[in-house]
Amino acid sequence: MPRFDRSMTVVDFPLPCLISRPNFPAAFSKRNGYPAMLSIFGRPLSGDTSKLCDGRSRRDFLRAGALTVGGLTLPQLLHAEQAAGIRNSKKAVIMIYMCGAPGHQDMYDLKMDAPSEIRGSFKPIPTNVPGIEICEHMPRLAGIMDKCIPLRSMHGSPDGAHDSFICYTGRTVRNQPAGGWPSVGSVASKMLGPRNDAVPPFVGLSPNAGHPPYGSPGHPGFLGVANSAFRPSGPAKDDMKLQGIDTSRLDNRKALLTSIDGIRRDIDASGTLQGMDTLTQQAFDILTSTSLADALDISKEPASVIERYGKGDPKNFGDGAPRNLEHFLMARRLVEAGCRVVTLNFGRWYFHSNNFSGMKDTHLPQFDQGLSALIEDLHNKRMADDVAVVAWGEFGRTPRINKDAGRDHWPQVGGGLLAGGGFRSGQVIGATDRLGAEIADRPVHFSEVIAMLYRHLGINPEVASLSDLTGRPQYLLGNTTPMPELV
Repeated sequence: MPRFDRSMTVVDFPLPCLISRPNFPAAFSKRNGYPAMLSIFGRPLSGDTSKLCDGRSRRDFLRAGALTVGGLTLPQLLHAEQAAGIRNSKKAVIMIYMCGAPGHQDMYDLKMDAPSEIRGSFKPIPTNVPGIEICEHMPRLAGIMDKCIPLRSMHGSPDGAHDSFICYTGRTVRNQPAGGWPSVGSVASKMLGPRNDAVPPFVGLSPNAGHPPYGSPGHPGFLGVANSAFRPSGPAKDDMKLQGIDTSRLDNRKALLTSIDGIRRDIDASGTLQGMDTLTQQAFDILTSTSLADALDISKEPASVIERYGKGDPKNFGDGAPRNLEHFLMARRLVEAGCRVVTLNFGRWYFHSNNFSGMKDTHLPQFDQGLSALIEDLHNKRMADDVAVVAWGEFGRTPRINKDAGRDHWPQVGGGLLAGGGFRSGQVIGATDRLGAEIADRPVHFSEVIAMLYRHLGINPEVASLSDLTGRPQYLLGNTTPMPELV
């Protein structure tokens, strides 16, 4: 599959022919200015009507299309991605945000050689990968560890605040550009668009929460409302089907709305109405198809599959998210139907007191069942290479157990789990010291994982940029590169 990156950047230039710069040196980027040498697509070479003056084929020319030179703008990136066939790609991401941040040393990185006030009451169990052990209350994940990648050295939380932002963006809330950083789902929505017009490219399954960041599916930032998550909270699937109206009447209403919005859009300088136009079109697409409603209807699954995922609790846990195991199944059905990014929020891992009883009785067994069922299901349906899964919280927990048998905030290091994506699984990445307090080997920043997710979707995070509300181009992740261990 052809890719557009530093080795072949094509840009708009006011000349009657297309100008390209093949084979940029590795050090070249648009940060360094324009390339010094150009080749021109002109008249055919003598005696060969299939080749242009620089030896390139007409097919190459057509593949490049109307792109021209000078910074990878959004239209150029979109064209490049389409030319590479990425728009129709089945690549997708499912992200599970574990609200409130679970303790890394109580899940994937138990410290049995540490003093009792640090190691706690949980015991490790072997997994199906020799040498890898995880918490005894996650036996199902232990049985499929060959399909998983525990991350034991996550870092990047600047101050240990309860905010999902870094999980969705790979960035902190500090020094944001105009409009704010967009989430992975919003970037995929903007740059790749829908794979199926009747299924939004970005779906957030989480309902609102008492603590707003816990209920966030990931914000669109400077990409605007048109690229926000579609949120089918509650019994919304009944509202996604036409009821008492035929498609002709719907088309008439659409025409009326379009004419009115066209007038309003002319006087709207903010771009909000354009975003609303996109959402309106999305609504019409959803209403004239049952694809989305069907994807959200897990009753269409065999009873054995529904039973394997289990029945969770649809009610919010405190000011956090539900422990809704059905959402794991919905997420699989959504990416199968064409969604590019699905986010779901699970529980409230906020155990400043009674950490061990809380995790054992209310969170770990359900999380173990839902996530393991999702990973197994993706493999059984031959979707594991196409769908990347990440589950994590915003930071780690203190090594020392407090007087209330809880663990407090610890931004120095946390943990997470990756699966699918065609990644090299059955390995552990990163390590902490004997107390689980500091990173001892291979620090993994949130942005590195996000970069890997972008790469999986077909977006090159090292060169791709989008314009903020001031028109200034912003790189998705700066200088962050994907994780070489996963390739």
